[in-house]
Amino acid sequence: MLLIIWHSRTGAAEAMALAAHQGALIEGPCVLMRAEDATTSHMLNASAYLFCCPENLAGMTGLMKEFFDRNYYPLLGQIEGRAYATMIAAGTDGSGAQRQIDRIATGWRLKRVAEPLIVQTGAQTPAEILARKTLSDETLQMCCDLGQALTGGVGLGVF
Repeated sequence: MLLIIWHSRTGAAEAMALAAHQGALIEGPCVLMRAEDATTSHMLNASAYLFCCPENLAGMTGLMKEFFDRNYYPLLGQIEGRAYATMIAAGTDGSGAQRQIDRIATGWRLKRVAEPLIVQTGAQTPAEILARKTLSDETLQMCCDLGQALTGGVGLGVF
Protein backbone atom coordinates (compact mmCIF):
# COMPACT_ATOMS: atom_id res chain seq x y z
CA MET A 1 0.00 0.00 0.00
CA LEU A 2 1.14 3.51 -0.86
CA LEU A 3 0.87 6.17 1.86
CA ILE A 4 0.73 9.78 0.67
CA ILE A 5 1.60 12.20 3.44
CA TRP A 6 1.01 15.85 2.66
CA HIS A 7 0.80 19.37 4.00
CA SER A 8 -0.32 22.48 2.16
CA ARG A 9 -0.69 26.15 2.99
CA THR A 10 -2.08 27.68 -0.20
CA GLY A 11 -3.50 24.69 -2.05
CA ALA A 12 -0.73 23.70 -4.48
CA ALA A 13 0.64 20.76 -2.48
CA GLU A 14 -2.88 19.70 -1.55
CA ALA A 15 -3.89 19.60 -5.23
CA MET A 16 -0.73 17.64 -6.03
CA ALA A 17 -1.43 15.09 -3.27
CA LEU A 18 -5.06 14.69 -4.33
CA ALA A 19 -4.06 14.14 -7.96
CA ALA A 20 -1.42 11.57 -6.94
CA HIS A 21 -4.01 9.79 -4.79
CA GLN A 22 -6.46 9.68 -7.68
CA GLY A 23 -3.79 8.12 -9.91
CA ALA A 24 -2.65 5.69 -7.24
CA LEU A 25 -6.14 4.29 -6.77
CA ILE A 26 -6.15 3.20 -10.43
CA GLU A 27 -3.48 0.62 -9.61
CA GLY A 28 -4.23 -0.41 -6.04
CA PRO A 29 -4.59 0.58 -2.41
CA CYS A 30 -3.47 4.01 -1.32
CA VAL A 31 -4.04 6.10 1.80
CA LEU A 32 -3.97 9.89 1.66
CA MET A 33 -3.13 11.47 5.00
CA ARG A 34 -2.41 14.95 6.29
CA ALA A 35 1.02 15.25 7.88
CA GLU A 36 -0.47 16.26 11.23
CA ASP A 37 -2.52 13.04 11.34
CA ALA A 38 0.09 10.54 10.15
CA THR A 39 1.48 8.25 12.84
CA THR A 40 4.15 5.61 13.22
CA SER A 41 1.55 2.88 12.71
CA HIS A 42 0.44 4.42 9.42
CA MET A 43 4.05 4.37 8.25
CA LEU A 44 4.57 0.77 9.40
CA ASN A 45 1.44 -0.37 7.54
CA ALA A 46 2.59 1.08 4.22
CA SER A 47 4.95 -0.42 1.64
CA ALA A 48 5.87 2.89 0.00
CA TYR A 49 5.59 6.61 0.69
CA LEU A 50 4.95 9.78 -1.25
CA PHE A 51 5.83 12.91 0.71
CA CYS A 52 4.23 16.12 -0.58
CA CYS A 53 4.62 19.63 0.82
CA PRO A 54 5.39 23.21 -0.10
CA GLU A 55 8.74 24.84 0.29
CA ASN A 56 8.59 27.86 2.59
CA LEU A 57 11.66 29.96 3.37
CA ALA A 58 13.95 27.42 1.64
CA GLY A 59 12.71 24.45 3.67
CA MET A 60 9.75 22.15 4.14
CA THR A 61 6.79 23.57 6.03
CA GLY A 62 6.70 23.32 9.80
CA LEU A 63 3.85 20.81 9.96
CA MET A 64 5.65 18.49 7.53
CA LYS A 65 8.85 18.84 9.56
CA GLU A 66 6.87 18.11 12.72
CA PHE A 67 5.59 14.88 11.13
CA PHE A 68 9.19 13.78 10.53
CA ASP A 69 10.28 14.92 14.01
CA ARG A 70 7.46 12.93 15.63
CA ASN A 71 8.08 9.74 13.69
CA TYR A 72 11.79 9.66 12.93
CA TYR A 73 13.19 7.83 15.97
CA PRO A 74 10.22 5.49 16.56
CA LEU A 75 10.61 4.25 12.95
CA LEU A 76 14.40 4.07 12.84
CA GLY A 77 15.45 0.57 11.75
CA GLN A 78 11.86 -0.51 11.01
CA ILE A 79 11.16 0.74 7.47
CA GLU A 80 14.52 0.27 5.77
CA GLY A 81 14.43 -0.46 2.04
CA ARG A 82 10.90 0.80 1.47
CA ALA A 83 10.23 2.95 -1.58
CA TYR A 84 9.62 6.69 -1.48
CA ALA A 85 9.15 9.66 -3.77
CA THR A 86 8.55 13.36 -3.23
CA MET A 87 6.48 16.21 -4.62
CA ILE A 88 7.34 19.79 -3.69
CA ALA A 89 5.33 22.94 -4.45
CA ALA A 90 7.60 25.98 -4.62
CA GLY A 91 7.75 29.54 -5.86
CA THR A 92 10.95 29.32 -7.88
CA ASP A 93 13.17 26.68 -6.27
CA GLY A 94 12.06 23.70 -4.16
CA SER A 95 15.49 22.18 -3.69
CA GLY A 96 15.77 23.11 0.00
CA ALA A 97 12.67 21.17 1.02
CA GLN A 98 13.72 18.36 -1.28
CA ARG A 99 17.15 18.10 0.35
CA GLN A 100 15.62 18.04 3.84
CA ILE A 101 13.29 15.16 3.00
CA ASP A 102 16.07 13.25 1.23
CA ARG A 103 18.31 13.53 4.29
CA ILE A 104 15.57 12.15 6.52
CA ALA A 105 14.81 9.36 4.03
CA THR A 106 18.53 8.50 3.95
CA GLY A 107 18.50 8.13 7.75
CA TRP A 108 15.52 5.81 7.50
CA ARG A 109 17.32 3.94 4.68
CA LEU A 110 14.40 4.43 2.30
CA LYS A 111 14.91 3.87 -1.43
CA ARG A 112 14.06 6.71 -3.81
CA VAL A 113 12.16 5.18 -6.74
CA ALA A 114 11.22 8.28 -8.76
CA GLU A 115 12.84 11.59 -9.56
CA PRO A 116 11.65 14.46 -7.35
CA LEU A 117 8.64 16.29 -8.74
CA ILE A 118 9.10 19.98 -8.00
CA VAL A 119 6.33 22.29 -9.19
CA GLN A 120 7.34 25.94 -9.38
CA THR A 121 4.43 28.38 -9.29
CA GLY A 122 6.57 31.46 -9.90
CA ALA A 123 5.09 33.26 -6.89
CA GLN A 124 7.46 36.01 -5.72
CA THR A 125 5.58 38.89 -4.12
CA PRO A 126 3.98 38.53 -0.69
CA ALA A 127 0.52 38.68 -2.28
CA GLU A 128 1.40 35.97 -4.84
CA ILE A 129 3.02 33.76 -2.22
CA LEU A 130 0.02 33.95 0.13
CA ALA A 131 -2.60 33.56 -2.62
CA ARG A 132 -4.51 30.32 -3.17
CA LYS A 133 -2.75 28.35 -5.92
CA THR A 134 -4.30 26.72 -8.97
CA LEU A 135 -2.19 24.23 -10.91
CA SER A 136 -2.38 23.41 -14.59
CA ASP A 137 -3.98 20.22 -15.86
CA GLU A 138 -0.55 19.16 -17.14
CA THR A 139 0.98 19.53 -13.68
CA LEU A 140 -1.85 17.63 -12.03
CA GLN A 141 -1.49 14.86 -14.62
CA MET A 142 2.20 14.50 -13.70
CA CYS A 143 1.16 14.08 -10.05
CA CYS A 144 -1.51 11.57 -11.03
CA ASP A 145 1.01 9.62 -13.11
CA LEU A 146 3.47 9.52 -10.21
CA GLY A 147 0.84 8.15 -7.83
CA GLN A 148 -0.19 5.53 -10.39
CA ALA A 149 3.41 4.49 -11.03
CA LEU A 150 4.21 4.15 -7.33
CA THR A 151 1.17 2.03 -6.56
CA GLY A 152 1.75 -0.01 -9.71
CA GLY A 153 5.35 -0.66 -8.66
CA VAL A 154 4.24 -1.76 -5.21
CA GLY A 155 1.58 -4.04 -6.70
CA LEU A 156 4.07 -5.67 -9.07
CA GLY A 157 6.67 -6.09 -6.33
CA VAL A 158 9.14 -3.87 -8.19
CA PHE A 159 9.79 -1.99 -4.94
